[in-house]
Amino acid sequence: MSINNVSHNRCFLGFNCRFLLLFGASNDIIDTMSGSLQGEALYTAIEGDLYKKNEDFCVNLHFQKQRIMKSQPNTYIKTYKNILRLGLPILIGQLGTIVVGFADNIMVGHYSTEALASASFVNNLFNCGLFACLGFTYGITPIVASLFSRKMDNEIGSTMRSAVKLNVAFSLAVTLIMTIFFLNVERMGQPEELIPIIKPYFMIYLAGVVPVSLFNVFAQWSYAINNTRMPMWIILGANALNIIGNYMLIYGNWGMPEMGLTGAGVSTLTARLLSAGLMMGAFFGRKRYASYAKAFMRGVPVRGMARKLNRTSWPVAVQMGLESGSFTFAAIVAGWLGTIELASFQIIVIVGMLGFCLYYSVGSATSVLVANACGLNDTREMRRIAFGGYHVTIAIGTVSSLAFIFGGRFLISAFTTDPAVLAMTMTLIIPLVLYQLGDATQISFANALRGTSNVMPMLWIAFVSYVIIGAPATYLLAIPAGMGVTGIILSFSASLFFAGGCFAYFFFRTVRGGN
Repeated sequence: MSINNVSHNRCFLGFNCRFLLLFGASNDIIDTMSGSLQGEALYTAIEGDLYKKNEDFCVNLHFQKQRIMKSQPNTYIKTYKNILRLGLPILIGQLGTIVVGFADNIMVGHYSTEALASASFVNNLFNCGLFACLGFTYGITPIVASLFSRKMDNEIGSTMRSAVKLNVAFSLAVTLIMTIFFLNVERMGQPEELIPIIKPYFMIYLAGVVPVSLFNVFAQWSYAINNTRMPMWIILGANALNIIGNYMLIYGNWGMPEMGLTGAGVSTLTARLLSAGLMMGAFFGRKRYASYAKAFMRGVPVRGMARKLNRTSWPVAVQMGLESGSFTFAAIVAGWLGTIELASFQIIVIVGMLGFCLYYSVGSATSVLVANACGLNDTREMRRIAFGGYHVTIAIGTVSSLAFIFGGRFLISAFTTDPAVLAMTMTLIIPLVLYQLGDATQISFANALRGTSNVMPMLWIAFVSYVIIGAPATYLLAIPAGMGVTGIILSFSASLFFAGGCFAYFFFRTVRGGN
């Protein structure tokens, strides 16, 4: 065998064997494992055939094989590390939000049961609009993350300009819709004694929709460029201000007027304005983002970007709007059951938000990493990230479920001293666990699918899950079946598990081809 032939064969066989070992011959897990085994067999055959012809080449080939085989089991470890690296700052920020949510409801609940029930109604009603605004900003993440992986700074700045315009317009539309609800709040079947408490709190919330949208626009940009720490610090600072404001304005401490639930609303609005201002200040004021800010100010449009943003934003906005709308409808049904039931529902939703925020942080990291891999057309890495994100999410879901089971009484007693509310809420712990596992599944795969930018299936999945399945189940289980708030929570579980399965199916269908 000539030296040239040996060199040629070394390159050709080394490449093809490494390809088989790393990627296998198929797109799913079983076939990939099979492909790796085939690659192992091929290595063995090659070693046996070439050993006699070129001993040095075979020795090198053998060591390459060992190195590659040893690295294979660690691929998921790297994925877990990347997800946690990006997700941990988001998690800390979300935990800060949870603390504020807990503090708001604890302070309001100790002020009066009527104030807690009123907060429940308004928060759940607004969640529909606010989550729709959040979902609309989610269209930014896969686009900017894909541009970031290719170092296209000017395009990122121009994309952000289009994103701000679209999201401000969307949030103003949401504000208009919520104003219509405000004008008809007396017709929504809530206890009559709550209306004077609900209306001023509702008006303050109306003023906060646009600031929330602006904060989320720039937060998604920050997540997409792999800087998850900056939103974390801003959220924590604003939330600390919110808690201090609650202490001052709810009870009238430090010389401030006693405003009850209205004071909690003023404090929340102030924190939201501050958060939006700081995120925008970072984008336009920090030197490291100067290229983005210059492109934003120049206003040079990226051809078709507004259309692309719309295409990726609307389905997610509708999906999250319908999901949160199911909670809004559930809050209305809980209000039909009575003030005690509504207060219990509010407490269990707030406790459940602990799990949601944990899953959301992992889901956001998963979406960014999937989008980065999508920008590089690496479908194998996209699948690995989706599985890795789900592994982490389910692990967190299991831990949080155990925390709810064994620490539920402690958590619930922090919100209320009313024995009737405490007793009813305790009966909801096991249904809450089922709901948490369903939520973990749908958040994980919804975010993985979002990272691919193939978000159109989210429209009908959300419609079927939350309108066709969720809403009727909520009413039927709560009232005709006589299960009350327990039936409401169980209906969530059914709709979330169905949605999670559908999101998973469409994600793997989207990435089944490619490398």
